[in-house]
Amino acid sequence: MTTNWITRATELLAVAQMYEADRLAVERGVASLDLMERAGAAVADALCARWPEGRVAVLCGPGNNGGDGFVAARLLAARGREVTLVLLGERSGLRGDAAVNADRWDGAVEQLSPDCVDGADVVVDALFGAGLGRPVEGVAAAVLKTIGERDCGVLAVDMPSGVHGDTGEVMGMAARADISVTFFRRKPGQLIYPGRGMCGEVLLADIGTPNSVLGDIASAQWLNAPDLWSAAFPDHAPDAHKYERGHAVVAGGGELTGAARLASYAALRCGAGLVTIASPPDALTVYRHGRPSVMARPAPDAQAFGALVADPRVRAVLVGPGNGVSEDTRERVRTALGGPRACVLDADALTSFEDTPDALFSILGSHGGDAVLTPHGGEFARLFAGIDDGGQGRLARTRAAAETAGAVVVLKGADTVIAAPDGRAVINDNAPPELATAGSGDVLAGIILGLLAQGMTGFDAACAGVWLHGAAATEFGPGLIADDIADCLPAALRGLAAMRMRSET
Repeated sequence: MTTNWITRATELLAVAQMYEADRLAVERGVASLDLMERAGAAVADALCARWPEGRVAVLCGPGNNGGDGFVAARLLAARGREVTLVLLGERSGLRGDAAVNADRWDGAVEQLSPDCVDGADVVVDALFGAGLGRPVEGVAAAVLKTIGERDCGVLAVDMPSGVHGDTGEVMGMAARADISVTFFRRKPGQLIYPGRGMCGEVLLADIGTPNSVLGDIASAQWLNAPDLWSAAFPDHAPDAHKYERGHAVVAGGGELTGAARLASYAALRCGAGLVTIASPPDALTVYRHGRPSVMARPAPDAQAFGALVADPRVRAVLVGPGNGVSEDTRERVRTALGGPRACVLDADALTSFEDTPDALFSILGSHGGDAVLTPHGGEFARLFAGIDDGGQGRLARTRAAAETAGAVVVLKGADTVIAAPDGRAVINDNAPPELATAGSGDVLAGIILGLLAQGMTGFDAACAGVWLHGAAATEFGPGLIADDIADCLPAALRGLAAMRMRSET
């Protein structure tokens, strides 16, 4: 049996949805034993590809994850590998398909203990998988701790034991894996830290679950990838003029002028036809001596700012970067949201409402256009302090925040989560560590602004903007500073265009 590896699926299934996918597959004629056999075969294939030699210890738990381990152990032994099989609990306690595959194993079964991995070159962690609902304790915790202290390879079946499949949280104890082999679709916890860092390379195996089950599950969460939003990405006619490509306005600050300049240039680089910085008079000279492609006009107060954004050719407005935490910033937010144009609120535009978040949510509730909020973790915690995620983690918090605000929320980080008020959510995975640099968030806000100005919806613009931000930073690589990101956008856009062309042929 040769494993088919899935490379392009973007749907993410919560643990309960994965169980439902298994049930539906069986309902549609796929034998559950066949699903387990293919899962174990995928584990064996991945192990042999990564570690073609060496002794293997397969650690099996009492559920179906352990059943996958029994299959993998049998297939590895059949290939001539030296395999030690270790079980948590009694063999007599196994049920269902796990019991069937335990009976198919004709080797010795050792009891789980910290010394069970002695002499192993590779450990297969098939103890608990994604569905564990309580902290790992006792002998299992001791074994996982021991694995973490050993110099051996680790392959996790589905998820590293102790990592929650939905939240990515470590529950008590977990051993970091070099490879995690998962099945049919990824889980959110494989993309959200700390789980993402515990999983190592995630390999997605086709075990025979029909794709048609996704229609019944109706998952509303995805891995961020161009397949999700490329159909909505701006395509301009050859004879389009700059206003057809979109006019965007950025509220400029009087002292920290770099933030608005970074955002404005990024908006132009990703395709906006025209970008104007609304500048306090004292800073106008600074802005006009910046990039000549970015316009600057005086806006001494909220009334002048309002007159500027009231131009019917203005499609999108950004408030926040470098604006200062003040009543003036709050008034600019009210002005920007006072009409149907799309808005991005970042940085000081969010912090200015941290003591009165309901006031911001009320304004957003009456806004007639798309709105995107782009907080980092600290801003999010202050603005959405009243959010109760029920212990369900970062993905659930972002969803709850988007529903509360009535706007798209981009919770920035290495595992940026984007959520819409209707419950749709995306987790991003292409952000390199170099993006942890001052000003990169201003650039992201500008990219999203530029896409909104070109007519993308808030959710699509946020997803595409976050992906392009990561792709541009990856293009530059080590040594990146925020100024470099926008200059690398053309290469990222060319790469995106090539992907879209391939998908159409």
